[in-house]
Amino acid sequence: MKHTIEEVKLKNGAEGLLINIPSATVMSYQFNFRAGNRYTRSHDRYETAHLMEHMAFGANSKFKNEHAYEAEFTKNGAYHNAVTGDISMTYIANCADFEWQRILDLQELAIVEPKFNGSELESEKGNVKNELADALNNYNRLLWPKIQQSLGEDTLLFSQRFKTIGDITLADIKEHYTRTHTAGNMRFIIAGKLRGRRAQIKGMLESWNLPAGERSAMPHDGYAKAAPTLIRRKDASNLTFGWSSILQRKLTDGEVDAMDCLNHILTGTLYSKILGKARKRGLVYSIFSDISNGPMEASWDFGGGVNYDTSEALFGLMVSEIREILRGNISSEDVEAAKQYALGRYQMGAQTVGQISGFYSGKYFMEGVVDNYDKVPEMIKRVSIDAIVSVVREFFAADIWTLAAVGNCAKQDLVMLNNKIETLYGGEL
Repeated sequence: MKHTIEEVKLKNGAEGLLINIPSATVMSYQFNFRAGNRYTRSHDRYETAHLMEHMAFGANSKFKNEHAYEAEFTKNGAYHNAVTGDISMTYIANCADFEWQRILDLQELAIVEPKFNGSELESEKGNVKNELADALNNYNRLLWPKIQQSLGEDTLLFSQRFKTIGDITLADIKEHYTRTHTAGNMRFIIAGKLRGRRAQIKGMLESWNLPAGERSAMPHDGYAKAAPTLIRRKDASNLTFGWSSILQRKLTDGEVDAMDCLNHILTGTLYSKILGKARKRGLVYSIFSDISNGPMEASWDFGGGVNYDTSEALFGLMVSEIREILRGNISSEDVEAAKQYALGRYQMGAQTVGQISGFYSGKYFMEGVVDNYDKVPEMIKRVSIDAIVSVVREFFAADIWTLAAVGNCAKQDLVMLNNKIETLYGGEL
């Protein structure tokens, strides 16, 4: 869908993107605050942000409870939610074009005029406890926070987070809201048919009664190599593993494109170098690799679930294929095929208003950067073998990594897999 972008800074200090999509029949809203778990007052109040998010659509200045608000919000099919992570708390809504103004007014009530009360807090404590208990039974959700913590991120595990819920008070909720929900800390993306509406939207947002404030600074952690970690679960029928490598700098857009192409070559298809070969040999059903790029560091991650009796062969295959990359042994045919795949995904990635909004939100909310959508094909075409090999070598030269797994095996079995991976680090090819 064709679209144009206007980057705006409002008089009250809030900043955002207005994305005009002339053919749109829906309106998409995202309001982001740096108000996630890392911004709570202390670790013993860690779940404050999460609880506040759960209470966000409860009582406010016009509706006495969540049920009344929900009934009004969704009566014409509109959708809303809020998501809390380590950094961000983001309020999301989608609605039909004809009711865009009504929905924006309702979002104002939730974001600007909440009436936090004790009964809702107690209800949401129960709901959050149930949510975290579910996470403790989900091996992937159990695994990756442990990897983050092992490498040096100042975060808590789900089991640790669970223990903080009971002591959180209504005063904690209100303190977190007051400190984080300011105009200066708000970023937004509004996408849809905006012709003739921009001035009205800006005026509506500038009238929101939020204190001035400033954009909260991003936390920064120090990372270090960590020993392998086994989270033992007696009922685990296989080994759910994660392997993460850290580079303590931000990758360029070109480097991210290069790593995206490499991940496709390694695990993107059933004919890929690792997943494809592993499936052909009956070693694993699914495995992924992914690059994450933040303002101050990047991570390259592998993960999946493998049977105990095929884990050694799978890790041997992974190490063998990555060693070939380190040696520069990548075929130009594989790189060109990955680039063609990326170009196809690019063209398929702007079919809805939500997809367009999502393209811009990650980097804009984290870094204040507006990507140029039209230049994506040109960037993909620039990916080269040298670019791929250079970044991969830098990851392994940094030697900041860990392997963790959830399973019912001996710790020595994981150490053996860890030792295979370790042969890739240190510069010897």
